[in-house]
Amino acid sequence: MVTLLPAVALTLPKALILFAVGIAAGIFNGVAGGGTLLTFPALLALGVPALSANITSTVGVLPSYLGSIAGFRSQIKAVGSTVVRLLPAAIVGGSIGAVLLVTTPATSFRTLVPWLILLATVLFALQPMLARRFAHVAHDHPTRGILLQLGTVAISIYGGYFGAAMGVMMLAVFGICLVATLAEISGIRSILSLVVNALAAAIFIVDGHVLVLFAAVLALGTLLGGWIGARLALSMPVPLFRLTVVVIGAITTVVLFAT
Repeated sequence: MVTLLPAVALTLPKALILFAVGIAAGIFNGVAGGGTLLTFPALLALGVPALSANITSTVGVLPSYLGSIAGFRSQIKAVGSTVVRLLPAAIVGGSIGAVLLVTTPATSFRTLVPWLILLATVLFALQPMLARRFAHVAHDHPTRGILLQLGTVAISIYGGYFGAAMGVMMLAVFGICLVATLAEISGIRSILSLVVNALAAAIFIVDGHVLVLFAAVLALGTLLGGWIGARLALSMPVPLFRLTVVVIGAITTVVLFAT
């Protein structure tokens, strides 16, 4: 059953703030991920309890990935078979992560999150060098496939559980394991992020604690922002795109270490 907490009212000023935050978060997600770092604290600042804020944020940012997919649609067509191959891993991982969130305390895992994002950011920054290092490994080598599947499951568990900067993690792993352009990898990341967050949102809605009106306002903003973010990413030169992702990952890491 969906739980609407009566003590938290959605006023017009709050709705306008959430809509603006949603656009900004959607742009972040369209480029690399990390949008929940904006939506989660915004909900807390508006008086939403922490658990409801985390869950409402997950539901509210979901449309950002739809906007991102629309922006990357041409690139996604070129890697459709890879997306299909990774969907089972994302479904399994996302489901596990969401169930863990609603059934276990988050304290111990929360301390690990900044280190995971820092590692992903460093890996993404080094990805061109690592790709050259492993260029001799055939595209269809079993090692690439195994690392890709295991990495997708692990990141999807993380995404279903917490989610901040999941996109940076995916870009890092996919950039090392796949032979594809950064734009194509971003398209794969957008679809798998949508799947993971949709699974988590469904479980959260069934479990309760979703503030429906708050999530709906966020959703409108993130849908628009996701499309804008994807188009921005495609218009950037690859080095600038890569630098932007690294900066988002670094900011996410610093913010999470500080909180």
